[in-house]
Amino acid sequence: MQFADRNEAADKLADRLAPYRGRRPLVLGVPRGGVVLAARIAERLAGDVDVVLTHKLGAPGEPEVAIGAIDESGHVFLNDPRWRREQAAYLARVAAGQLAELRRRRNLFSAGRAAHDPAGRLVIVTDDGLATGATMLAALRVVRACQPERLIVAVPVAPPDTLEKVAALADETVCLEAPSWFTAVGQFYLDFGQVEDAEVVELLQGKRR
Repeated sequence: MQFADRNEAADKLADRLAPYRGRRPLVLGVPRGGVVLAARIAERLAGDVDVVLTHKLGAPGEPEVAIGAIDESGHVFLNDPRWRREQAAYLARVAAGQLAELRRRRNLFSAGRAAHDPAGRLVIVTDDGLATGATMLAALRVVRACQPERLIVAVPVAPPDTLEKVAALADETVCLEAPSWFTAVGQFYLDFGQVEDAEVVELLQGKRR
């Protein structure tokens, strides 16, 4: 399956999530691409939209290869605990930089508004696709700590091994495609243009109004 763009992927996910319409779900997007899906799914399901902020931690010399992720509290989740022993100085430096970026994003995206509280709510966490899943795994741990009523992961595409890891942290997993020949999220989109901060702000403000 190949999606025209993130909106089409969101519509297909919303179709699968249709039973939750009327329960006012809280749909949390992983910035930035995931917020495009979150806003559209929230609109289709008559829910609320917000962001869940985590950031990938890239490998030394290969910043696009995730070795883990960091959340807003500064907690670091690693795919392999050996990174903490073998690259402690590098990890501390990269984590500090990404934590500062998360705080910048929270100030920008929330713009003085309180974030939606997941406690006791039906929560759907979405992104435009998963590769290693490190950022999504961190996001799920953050949301789970808030004690939602039900925690659902909804993504258009992910490799099977990543999907298995993610499913272990969720109450339900909705994924449209899980091909064994997965190489990159972008290969499943005709239009996979970069999403800018301004678009995220517009999507969140439009929904909150």
